[in-house]
Amino acid sequence: MTDLVVVSLEPWDDVWRRNQHLVAGLLRRKSVDRVLFVEPPVDHLHEITKGHRPQLRKSGLRRVSLEGVRSGRLQALRQLKVLPRRWDPEGDRRRASAIAKVAFRIGFREPVLWINDPGGDVVLRETGWRSLYDITDDWLVADRPEREQERIRAQESHLLERCDAIVVCSPRLLAKGLPSNPAHLVPNAVDVGAYRTSWPRPGELPSGRVALYVGTLHRDRLDLDLTVQTAAHLMGTASVVLLGPVALEEHDRQLLRNAGVHLLGAVHSASVPAFLQHADVLILPHVISPFTESLDPIKAYEYKASGRPVVATRVPGFRDDTSGLVHLASGEAFAGRVFDLVTADLPSVTPSDVPDWQERVAAFEQILDRISE
Repeated sequence: MTDLVVVSLEPWDDVWRRNQHLVAGLLRRKSVDRVLFVEPPVDHLHEITKGHRPQLRKSGLRRVSLEGVRSGRLQALRQLKVLPRRWDPEGDRRRASAIAKVAFRIGFREPVLWINDPGGDVVLRETGWRSLYDITDDWLVADRPEREQERIRAQESHLLERCDAIVVCSPRLLAKGLPSNPAHLVPNAVDVGAYRTSWPRPGELPSGRVALYVGTLHRDRLDLDLTVQTAAHLMGTASVVLLGPVALEEHDRQLLRNAGVHLLGAVHSASVPAFLQHADVLILPHVISPFTESLDPIKAYEYKASGRPVVATRVPGFRDDTSGLVHLASGEAFAGRVFDLVTADLPSVTPSDVPDWQERVAAFEQILDRISE
C-alpha cells in the first residue's frame, strides 16, 4: 500500500476542489493506505496587513472525517507562518522539515509526495521522496509580484526536472512536461450522481429569477466590470448571484454589492448541485488572459451536469462545448445574452457525456502505481 503526503494549494474544507475529490476517491478505492494532507500555513501577519480578520483556528495535526474511510487514514496538517520570507528566509525549510517529522511520527516510511503547491519543492529537497507534481494553474503567467514569480519559476523548474511524474489538468499545460518526463493529462470532472438527483431550491437564493456564478471570486478569474454591467442590465428582472469563497479586497466586494450583486460566500460542495439546478441561467464572466487559458475549470463540468443554459466568455472549458447549453459572449453583448436567456424559462437538459471523478481517480491510480513500483 502507498502512503501519500499531499502539499496542497487549498485547505481541506467544505469547498471541495480537485485535490479533495481525487484523494477521497483514492482512499475509498483503497488505492492508497493513508494520506497526510498538508494545507497552506496560517499567515496571520499577511491577513492583518491585507485588512482581513486573521484566521483564529489553531495550527497542528487533525484527523479528517471522510465517509467510507476508516478514521485515521486521512489527516490534515496546518502549520503556522510567523514572518514573511524576506524576514525569515529559513522559514520554508523549517516547515518542510517539520512535515517530514510529522509524517515519520505517524508511521509514514516511504510515502509518495504529491505536490500541487509549487512551494512543495522545499519538501522534495528536504526528503527526496518519490514525487508527483500535479499542475492545475500556470502561476508563471498570473499577475504576481516579480519576486514571487522568480521564486515560483525556480521551484517549478526543479519540480519538472526532479519529480517522478508530471500531471496537468488542461491541454494548455501539457507543454509543462519535459521530453525526458512528459506530462500526463488528467482533466477535472464532476460527481455525476449528485447532478442526477433533484434537489429543493436553496433558501439562500434570492426570490425571482437568478443568474448564478459558482467559483472562487478572484481577480485572476472574475471580470468585475463585466459582472457589474450584467447586474445593472438585469436590475428589476433578475438577480446576479455569486456563490463561492470570496478572495477579493473589500473595495471590490463593495463595488459588487453597490451594483446589487449577491455575494453568498462558500457553501458545502454537496449543496452546489441544488444551487445550479435552480438557477435560470449560469454565467461565467471570466477575464481572458494567459492565466485563464491554462485552466480546466471544474465549474465547466458542474455547469454542464446541471443542464442549465450558460453564458460564458470565450475561455477553455466553454468555448469548445458541444452540448448546446453554452452561449459565448463578451463585452456589452454578454449582459444582453444573459437577459435573453434568464427570461426565456428554458427547461433543463440531461447531457450524457459528463465525465465523473471516478474516471480521474482511476487515471491517478495508474500513475501512482508506476511511481510506487
